[in-house]
Amino acid sequence: MDEDRFERGYKQLKALNAEGADQVLGSLADIAPDMGRLMVEFGYGDIYARPALDIKSRQVATIAALTALGNAEPQLKWHISASLNVGISPEEIIEIIYVMTVYSGFPAGLNGIAAARDIFKTKGIPFQPAKASTSPDRRTRGLRAIEETSKGSANAVLDSLADIAPDMADFIVDFSYGDIFCRKGLAPRLREIAAIAGMTAAGTMRPQLKVHISTALNVGVTKGEIIEVLMQMAVYAGFPAALNGISAVREVFAEGK
Repeated sequence: MDEDRFERGYKQLKALNAEGADQVLGSLADIAPDMGRLMVEFGYGDIYARPALDIKSRQVATIAALTALGNAEPQLKWHISASLNVGISPEEIIEIIYVMTVYSGFPAGLNGIAAARDIFKTKGIPFQPAKASTSPDRRTRGLRAIEETSKGSANAVLDSLADIAPDMADFIVDFSYGDIFCRKGLAPRLREIAAIAGMTAAGTMRPQLKVHISTALNVGVTKGEIIEVLMQMAVYAGFPAALNGISAVREVFAEGK
């Protein structure tokens, strides 16, 4: 065992969730202790310990990815709890899941909400849902949100639907941006990190991922931070998903975005 990597990773794991760290390792001791070791060494010693992305941003990316995958409820609950420990608010957690509803559908979003509810209840955290904006109208809110974030990069997507499914373009503007992306509970920078992580984890959204890589740059996410999010996805969605994301980001960077 690489003691330096393990100790570095274990320190990161404990910082996130001191109680849950030993529970995770203990749950693997009788059947796959090397899985616990590899998780700590690689997931936390090699990836989470990297300084190029702050811990809050890493947890936003992780919650988004696990929600998008839809098959990792225990891990999602663990990271929701850890996120609360490192300063992510309950409202921000719920907003991350709202964003994932756009990209992974309502079943994934509803399952994520159920996981968050369980953790909030276990921790005794009172939660008052934020009310959605009702003014101005959805179309105006949506167009404003697109302009503020994508600065025109989404127009090609909307135009591409005009000849076959113009109503889908309306749904993108009204729902994705007018209902979801205009919400105030999550900073634009973190919202784009969530979108990039979720789409990379899903592995099937290359054109949309490229749009949101460009958008992330527009709202202040650095190129280095985007690369860190993509590398982190190797832990949660596997190397193929991470490599496909890196290929997409290479194209965006080469285009001068």
